[in-house]
Amino acid sequence: MDKLVIEGGKPLSGSIVIQGAKNAALPILAASLLAEGTITLDSVPRLLDIDVMLNILRELGCRAEHIGETVVLDTTAIHTSHVPETLMNKMRSSIFLMGPLLSRFGEAQVYQPGGCAIGERKIDLHLQGLQALGAEIEEIGNRIVCRAEKLQGSDIHLSFPSVGATENIMMAAVLAEGRTTLTNAAREPEIQDLQRFLNAMGAKIMGAGTDTITIDGVAELTPCRYKVIPDRIVAGTIMVAAAATRGAVTLQNTQPAHLSSLIHVLRRAGVQIVVDGDIIKVDSAARPKSIERIVTSPYPAFPTDLQSQVMVLLTLAEGVSVMKETIFEGRLKHVDELSRMGADIRVDMNAAFIRGVARLYGATVEATDLRAGAALVIAGLAAQGRTIVEQVHHIDRGYDRIETMLTKLGARISRYSPVPNKEMTR
Repeated sequence: MDKLVIEGGKPLSGSIVIQGAKNAALPILAASLLAEGTITLDSVPRLLDIDVMLNILRELGCRAEHIGETVVLDTTAIHTSHVPETLMNKMRSSIFLMGPLLSRFGEAQVYQPGGCAIGERKIDLHLQGLQALGAEIEEIGNRIVCRAEKLQGSDIHLSFPSVGATENIMMAAVLAEGRTTLTNAAREPEIQDLQRFLNAMGAKIMGAGTDTITIDGVAELTPCRYKVIPDRIVAGTIMVAAAATRGAVTLQNTQPAHLSSLIHVLRRAGVQIVVDGDIIKVDSAARPKSIERIVTSPYPAFPTDLQSQVMVLLTLAEGVSVMKETIFEGRLKHVDELSRMGADIRVDMNAAFIRGVARLYGATVEATDLRAGAALVIAGLAAQGRTIVEQVHHIDRGYDRIETMLTKLGARISRYSPVPNKEMTR
């Protein structure tokens, strides 16, 4: 397995352009199945999760090319609605294919998805939503078979504002007969991006970004060209890294409104932030301040995907902070790794009590999931001495060559392959 070697203690500085959003690109790639023909998507990052989704689409019969940051799909020759189990096991977002396949072909055969081990993430709400649209669902061991001669619009209420379920129901309902009204829907920016993409293909959807989404079914969708929004979690990770290293970084190609909760938290910690259009400037020369309490909740509240990164910053703050995780019960596994580096953190149930220390120290640590891995990289950048981050494949799921990105900001970070003394090239 690859590893990252970081020589810490150097403030980040410079300017960086933020990549397209993985969590927007994945459902949009899945939604491309709803139209027959050639679809071009811009600002699609080169990530392991994107590669897995493209390989799934190829297995279904799509032609797919990823050149630079542009993906070109030809969905004309799709010949199956059966998603291979081996590919579904690699990525949870493969579950997004249920809605589009069912809507276009009347059938979808999928499996329980894989992904990061950050806690239980059931797909019950996905299945309940599809059943409300008229799908018959049969579970055979680990295999899920969905069938519907023609989906019908329906009133659907989610018991929890699940992002994935909201997106799957949206994609299934666009070709259904009649109107679907989805209440207690998730409100994330990635859902708004999916609405814009589907509407660009001819769908009739309103309300994304609020808790009520209305979808009026149409007879067909047509191919289009579309640009994916910037990745707010990548942007947030860089912002926290700049603050943790007491650096000064300018981020370009951002949507600051998507980062309002993080900006609020960082300012409470004493970080200087200036917003100018799609540019965010972060400057943090002093030791951060502790924050009494941060609670992760669905958007627009503080995101679970930035919890571990901000925790690193709080380990270096003056005073005691409390971080409460309410979304995923398994998302505090990075605490043990940070403790190896000198952090003073106590966990009680789903809350972490963080007593700031003067400095962190380099150590060999293991990325247990995507965002925990990003947090450990930030810790390594801020720490005194050398840090080795193992299990880097988790990080590659969401960050396009994180070592290259950080090197542009002056970080001393290198990627090494298992072959002795041979640096990996990508």
